[in-house]
Amino acid sequence: MNLSRREFLQMLALAGAASGLSACGVKGLQEKDVPVAAAHLYDMPVYGNVSLLHMTDCHAQLLPVYFREPNINLGVGLAWGRPPHLVGDAYLKYFHVPAGGHRANAFTYLDFTEASRRYGKIGGFSHLATLLKRVRAERHGRSLLLDGGDTWQGSATSMWTEGRDMIGAQKLLGVDAMTAHWEFTYGAKRVMEAVKHELHPIEFLAQNVNDATWGNLIFKPYTIRELNGVSVAVIGQAFPYTPIANPAYMVPNWQFGIDQSHMQKTVDEVRAKGAQVVVVLSHNGMDVDLKMASQVHGIDVLLGGHTHDAEAEPVPVRNSGGTTLVFNSGSNTKFLLVLDLDVRGGRIRGYRSRLMPVFAELLPADPEMADYIEKVRAPYKDKLAEQLAVNDSLLFRRGNFNGTFDQMIIDAQLAVTGAQIALSPGFRWGTSLLPGEPITMEAVMNNTAITYPATTLNVYTGKQLKTTLEGIADNLFNKDPYYQQGGDMIRVGGMTYTIAPNRNIGHRISDMRLANGELIMPNKRYTVSGWADVYRSKHPGPKIWDVVTEYLRDQKTINVKEGYTPRLIGMEGNPGYAPWPVRT
Repeated sequence: MNLSRREFLQMLALAGAASGLSACGVKGLQEKDVPVAAAHLYDMPVYGNVSLLHMTDCHAQLLPVYFREPNINLGVGLAWGRPPHLVGDAYLKYFHVPAGGHRANAFTYLDFTEASRRYGKIGGFSHLATLLKRVRAERHGRSLLLDGGDTWQGSATSMWTEGRDMIGAQKLLGVDAMTAHWEFTYGAKRVMEAVKHELHPIEFLAQNVNDATWGNLIFKPYTIRELNGVSVAVIGQAFPYTPIANPAYMVPNWQFGIDQSHMQKTVDEVRAKGAQVVVVLSHNGMDVDLKMASQVHGIDVLLGGHTHDAEAEPVPVRNSGGTTLVFNSGSNTKFLLVLDLDVRGGRIRGYRSRLMPVFAELLPADPEMADYIEKVRAPYKDKLAEQLAVNDSLLFRRGNFNGTFDQMIIDAQLAVTGAQIALSPGFRWGTSLLPGEPITMEAVMNNTAITYPATTLNVYTGKQLKTTLEGIADNLFNKDPYYQQGGDMIRVGGMTYTIAPNRNIGHRISDMRLANGELIMPNKRYTVSGWADVYRSKHPGPKIWDVVTEYLRDQKTINVKEGYTPRLIGMEGNPGYAPWPVRT
């Protein structure tokens, strides 16, 4: 697809006009105005002599989706009011993004239902492929496409094929290198099989995964590529807390960690080998990335993922060696980061970047990728299309506390298991549904597809419940980013509580009550439904998607207007907090 810029914009204009959508946030936009809007989103003049292209956390979504950004993403301590802890209007103001229009829809939750109906779904590998082919053609011989991981997990087809559908899509897309997180939940044997026999020519990089006995690196730590006469090093940083956030028994002989000291040694090593540009491809989470960038010198660019933060501009971080540019590029193939660098005299002299939203209605599907997707999905199409219920509300997951899709899962656990209390993990992956869309088996799997899906029914004391909530709150709100493990607060049902995120562990959670208002007592016992247990349960229950589908078939119509948010203490005025009701 060697189109000129003019031909490419004409193609986008035709796609936008055919869709009948407003490309500038104004209803009734004339066809003649569509090229202007398309250029605003996708026409980025080439700059410098080296280009880095970044995507991350697609969570196995081959097709376009809806994905609502959070209305609660609290920053504590030094993170208060700073990226990535900005939502809604505060986000738009900080990054100078105009209200309304495609970019505001992509970057925020504001008016999400109406805006999404206007602009359509976002992402999808065939639409991303169209954009990528054009961007790379303009930057021929000088670009790398880097994948930040969480690519092989998050859909039914990826789970049923153990990531093979996604590996084929990555190769067709032209990914040069990747790092990982949820990939490890297929188990060490499957990961090594994929890396050794299926992934080539994509390089799998991780400088922080070692043999637990001997300390040897499991994967290649970095790659050095020549781009347009410039030596560029890419260092992989896999998710450092994999055996804690996910089942350790899946990778029993591997040791993970942030490993800042080894990162510094690796940066020094690639510099000694002549690297003029040093890039870290990270799955740390953005707060961890910001701290690492402040303490490790010699990193020019840090391309981050894991926490699904979509930052319209980079955050420059000063350290003893200069400045590191920290980027995070969202999730679900919603965005492609294009970063052009001007490298002269062995160092970066300037840069231009744009986080481009991948609107399916504006980017025609790439035929080759579309054919591939149709082929790999064909064996499962009928099963995925089964309609389980009608959705009468906006269902979404992302946010520090219960999203409405989370609330539906919680309601299903309570109804089907008969437990007093339900707990559901604070995953950040999971697609959204607009009011009026059917809830299909695919939609359920997009929010539950993991390799350890068994539900559990246990007895907790009130003290154990508090300990559980305190520990997860500390993962999320610890003022030292190196003690944060990503994800959001565990979702709860059948109970309420108060939380003070700024306090220390043991003192954040209070006033725990059952749904009927009765205080939860420390020594009293309560039946609790859960799922995604990172330990091997002695008495595993039905898979979570079976619990949810049973509930949906019984209910037939779902209307969840609000997800549960605990009473918050000390968060007044926090720009990462937009309380219910919100402009959904």
